[in-house]
This record gives sequence, C-alpha cells and structure tokens, in this order.
Amino acid sequence: MKLGDGVEQAIHAVSVLGAVPDGGVLSAAALADFHGVSTSYLLKHLQSLSRAGILHTVPGPRGGYCLARPADQISLLDIILAVEGPEPAFRCKEIRRNGPNPLPPERLTAPCQINAAMLRAEQAYRNALRAVSIAEINAKVIAEDDGSIAARGCAFLEQNLRQTHPKS
Repeated sequence: MKLGDGVEQAIHAVSVLGAVPDGGVLSAAALADFHGVSTSYLLKHLQSLSRAGILHTVPGPRGGYCLARPADQISLLDIILAVEGPEPAFRCKEIRRNGPNPLPPERLTAPCQINAAMLRAEQAYRNALRAVSIAEINAKVIAEDDGSIAARGCAFLEQNLRQTHPKS
C-alpha cells in the first residue's frame, strides 16, 4: 500500500501542532519551513485537515493553524482519511466478468474472495492506525529524546508561535 507524501507531511504537521500551547497558532509557511517541504503542497493538506475537523484555522495576517481537538483524540487514521479520502486502497473492478471466458452471471453472486481478503487486511490496517493517537506518538518521542528534539522544538516555537489572544 502506498500513501502519498502529503500523509507524512500532514502527520508531522499535526504532531508539531500538538505542542502548541492554548491560544497559539503556527503558519503554514512556518510548518513547511520546519520540515523543509513546499508550503503550497502542505497548505493543501492543512486545508483538508481543517475541513475534517482536525485543525482549526485562524484567518488573517497573524493567523495560522492549531489543533481543533485534543491530540489524544486525533488518530493516525483520522489524518490519513482527511488527506487521502475514505476510499479503500483496493477497489475491486470485478474483472471476473471480463475477458474471453468470463464467469457466468450466476457465479458472480458470491463476493470475490480476493476482494474479501483485501478488505479484511484494510480493516486490520485501519484498526491499527485508529489505535495510535498523536498524543501517544508525541509522548514516545519525548520519552526517547536526549533533549535535542525538545530544544529544536522550543527554538522553533519561540521563533514562530503566534498568539491568537493575549496571555492571561
């Protein structure tokens, strides 16, 4: 199964946004720069994440993106479905009815066993991704960090964090 580059970029962007304090946002340009990717390409995926209710968009020159719900309520599957769409990876075209010797219509009443096996595998894959949250990923990164990742993230936030309302 092959996922587009946008999936990786979207997961990393959501992971970074998971570290943004309440009232803060990051611009698409800052997120793209942090990961060394195209702003316009990442922006397309950030918009998909916003439409899916994963990100909240704050418009305006000091606007940006933040999580729309807690990181422990955003799964990898949520992000993948927002970027790639809900269609299954395998789409049976029922080719058993094609060619010079197709199956007769009465033999096509049972589901294609290849399609059934692929759908079972897809369900297992989706269940595994549904079980992993952004909060869980971030916690594992923090647990394995020698301090260099935290320092990199803090420097990035210090330079790029935008406040949507004054701190109390």
